[in-house]
Formats: sequence, C-alpha cells, structure tokens
Amino acid sequence: MYSLIGKKVLITGVCGSIGSALIRRLYTDEYKGQVDVIGIDVNESEIFYLANRYKDENRCRICFGDIRDRDTLFREFNGVDIVIHAAALKHVSICETSPYEAVKTNLYGLQNIIDAALGNNVEKVIFTSSDKAVNSSSNMGASKFLGEGLIKAACGAHKNSNTVFASTRFGNVLGSRGSVLPIFMEQIANGKNVTLTDRRMTRFIMGKDDAVRLILDSVSLSIGGEIFVTKMPAIRIQDLAEVLIQRLAVKHNHNYESIQIIETGIQLGEKLYEELMTEAESCRALELEKYYVVLPSSNVEKHKRSCEYPGVISLEAPKVYTSATAPHLDHERIEQFLVANNLL
Repeated sequence: MYSLIGKKVLITGVCGSIGSALIRRLYTDEYKGQVDVIGIDVNESEIFYLANRYKDENRCRICFGDIRDRDTLFREFNGVDIVIHAAALKHVSICETSPYEAVKTNLYGLQNIIDAALGNNVEKVIFTSSDKAVNSSSNMGASKFLGEGLIKAACGAHKNSNTVFASTRFGNVLGSRGSVLPIFMEQIANGKNVTLTDRRMTRFIMGKDDAVRLILDSVSLSIGGEIFVTKMPAIRIQDLAEVLIQRLAVKHNHNYESIQIIETGIQLGEKLYEELMTEAESCRALELEKYYVVLPSSNVEKHKRSCEYPGVISLEAPKVYTSATAPHLDHERIEQFLVANNLL
C-alpha cells in the first residue's frame, strides 16, 4: 500500500480547520521526522502563528501562497510528492453572495493545482470535496461538484503523466470554523436563544480526526479518479441544539429552560438534508469497512478487477444515502460523539 513515509507533502489551506488538523497529525509519533511538510495559505496572521508553532520542526515550512496564483503553485510544487488540497471558499452564504470569488478560488484555483501537479510530476493529489456537491442547491456545492469533475478529468489527461488524482467527500465537520457548533455554543454561553433555520434540518457529521483519517487513507488507497466517502452518522440539528443547551446552560450559569430554539428560515442555497451519493454513483460504488468508494464511470471495471482496495465488503452501495433517511443519533449518542471528539 502507498505510504506517506519519506514523502514531501504540500497542504493548501493549511491554516484552516482541516489543514491545521492535518499538519498536527503529520507531526505525531506515527509520522514525526519521516515526512516533509509544506503548508500554504493566504491568511497572513494565522500563517505567522502556525509557522511559530512549528518553528522547531526542520522538516516543516509554512508560507504565504495563493492557489489563484499559478506561478506560485508551479514553484512550490517542485519536488513535492503528495498534494492535499484543502483550500476553498466553503461557506454557503459567502459563495451565494460572491459567486465570482467562489469560481476563482474553488475552480480556477483547483485547475491551477492540477496543472502545477502535472507539470511537476506530483505522485498524488487529494481534493477535499463535500456532501453539498451531491444534487447541489448552492454555488458552493456546485463548485465542489465541478471540482470533482475536474479531478476525474485530470486522470489520464496527459499520457506521459502518472499523477493520481482522487477526491474525498466530507459531511459537516463539527467544530470546524463556521460550523453550527461554535455558533450554538456562543449563543448558549451568552444566555441567548439558539437560532435554527428549520427544525426539520438533518446533516451527516464527522469530527476533525475523521476528516484527517479519510484524507490520509485516501492517499494510501487511491488508484485514480475515485471519490472516497466516510460512513458517518446523521443527526437532526434540533437534537444537537437541545443536547448543547442541556449540557452547557448550567455551566454558564443559565437556566436551560429559559433558552429557546428559534427558527429563522432556510437560508439561500441551504438544503433540508444532505446526500453522500447519487443513485447513479451508488451503482458504481464499492463498500469498504470504513468507506464507500465511488469509482470513475470511465474505469469502473478496471478498478473492480484491480482488487487493490483492501477489505472490500461489497461491490454495491446503498441506492439512497441521505441524512433524512439514515438513522439519526439520539441525544445520548450525540453527547457521546461530542465528548469523544473533544467538542464540549
């Protein structure tokens, strides 16, 4: 199986929730001293703090770098073995109000990543996508859907290239910047009512460690053109809000019965539920112990014949995989999830 040991890894969006969790993992005992890491981002202040945190790691370099700048990427990708592309405009509301910026970052930026990887003979490129790419209703989701298409098209785009491109598809990473969890927690801490767009809202959830594990396993498993999807639990957002109120109100000296859940209305581009695969994708998906692997439509039989995915459970996947129809965690299991992921 492909290994990161001895490789040079470049992470885009290194100052974000996933990027910073990735670099933290690469400097644990499992990989420490055995992987070179380059991290690029456009957040000047966070680059300063992150670089200072890893200043004693001589195999780590954090620098300013914009994925919109093709020349910068060609320069930084020189000698790189693995690219983990975590930089993006991820907030649905921002992409709705600034669609041109979403296109420039999420699509033109991704094409720059692809070109620079091919131009520097990078071994593997992993693109971090989202469940919002499936039957998308937002600009952000649409950009991720098209991004997955660019990644699939990059496989075999140049006959002389052996670069492997693959995608990972996340659910909601609880605790990440801009996720609903810190918003709810701040409202409760201030004794305010918790605002929820719609009580029917459901989501797939994962922790930062789950997201990092998905990315690193995708590096190891990818053959080319796949989309790796974690098997993850689903929740009702109202249940999450109720658990947080019950658990945190007293901690902040508030009567939990005085904190209400207020509906504010569905926002532009927002969906009531998320989907992890379309029915068409499920027809060409494999089931592993922890993941579903959506195979590229052009090479389904080749991938299945290769048998290079360890621990294949089934050559089929569920026909319908939505957060509305999946079993939902009850209050007790939501609290267990929050505690296990150090989110309380």
